[in-house]
Amino acid sequence: MCAIAPCRAALLQISRSATVSTLPRRVVTSRLVQRRNASTKHPKGFVPPSQADLDELRERTIEFARREIPNELAQRVDHSNEFPNEMWKKMGEAGFLGITADEDYGGLAMGYQAHCTVMEELSRASGSIALSYAAHSQLCINQLMLNGNDEQKARFLPGLISGEKVGALAMSEHSAGSDVVSMKMIAKETSDGYTLSGTKMWITNGPDAHYVIVYAKTVPDAGSKGMTAFIVDTSASGFSVARKLDKLGMRGSNTGELVLDNVHVPKENILGQLNKGTRVLMEGLDLERLVLSAGPLGLMKAALDVTLPYVHERKQFDVPLASFQLVQGKLADMYTKYRASAAFTYSVARAIDEGHEAPEIRTQDCAGAILYAAERATECGMDAIQCLGGMGYMNEMPAGRIMRDAKLYEIGAGTSEVRRMVIGRAFNKEFGVKRAGMTV
Repeated sequence: MCAIAPCRAALLQISRSATVSTLPRRVVTSRLVQRRNASTKHPKGFVPPSQADLDELRERTIEFARREIPNELAQRVDHSNEFPNEMWKKMGEAGFLGITADEDYGGLAMGYQAHCTVMEELSRASGSIALSYAAHSQLCINQLMLNGNDEQKARFLPGLISGEKVGALAMSEHSAGSDVVSMKMIAKETSDGYTLSGTKMWITNGPDAHYVIVYAKTVPDAGSKGMTAFIVDTSASGFSVARKLDKLGMRGSNTGELVLDNVHVPKENILGQLNKGTRVLMEGLDLERLVLSAGPLGLMKAALDVTLPYVHERKQFDVPLASFQLVQGKLADMYTKYRASAAFTYSVARAIDEGHEAPEIRTQDCAGAILYAAERATECGMDAIQCLGGMGYMNEMPAGRIMRDAKLYEIGAGTSEVRRMVIGRAFNKEFGVKRAGMTV
């Protein structure tokens, strides 16, 4: 029997019931206790899941999505630009929010292949719901797992993993997107902590979050060596949402501009070390890119889901559209792009999971996975619209939503241009080539 079978069985049972209020705790065998890994990238007692485990998880995620995120809901979320807040507890009850978190805090301790699997199938149902899921489970929860101390994890993770609390990460500003080091938010030291002042822009889950990991300058003139990460409680005095943003795509994944006006943050809410915020940021950035690369995978599958039935049912000149070779060519390209992108993403995730005792996380692999998948997903969205013709251009069909959602992945979490620079610099670093200019 697989070592993580008890966890898998518990997840299976929870996925079948939306009324369960507690998350499973894996029964860890004595062999696993002896094999607790020292990696800071994976949960305690982590054992790489088998393909059977991942297939089971995928089936349960598909089942969850069919029940809780039907196309009617996905379309309503897109048209109304409102996240269905009841979804947080449903995802928590299903065990999805703590995929990479320790069991001590209610997590499933299943690693990055599992996180990509859930992200892909949720994105297939709704790109915007899945994006909010990733901001919560990866950018916030996994960042806390990687960098939080025991007290911080015990205080924040249980509520976040259960879905009772919503999490976010705030790094970007109006003038500091790719050039994060140019951020203007300042943290001034007080007798018992810091006060944060400034604004953050384009923050996913910002309007809904209870806790936000916020980056600020503690030594303004020190560049990348003067940033610190803070865990900010949004109920604190001086914290506000200036506005909820109206986006082209990923509508319903609530995104906002945040204002911090002398917000007090106690010293115990510093995430990682003082003035080491860049290290905290980089600690999770490659893994963030990897997990987010599964979003475009789900959107490519969604594009095929809507296109394949239509072109086989819709007739022109007395034959199905799929009879025409130009349409067949688009279908072949869409499918091949999905398969190639999925192979890239999951091969990287598998290598990280299987090398968990001393994982080698290659920047060029993680950046390359999302670079390739994001651009292919936008292309697949455009091809879906073209194959559906006039109906593809109608908002009653999901093709346009899929294309608009896909485009975000070429911009958010680092643009395609920045990803290409990051990959090039990774090779330069290996070959000892000095870099010029910008810091990303």
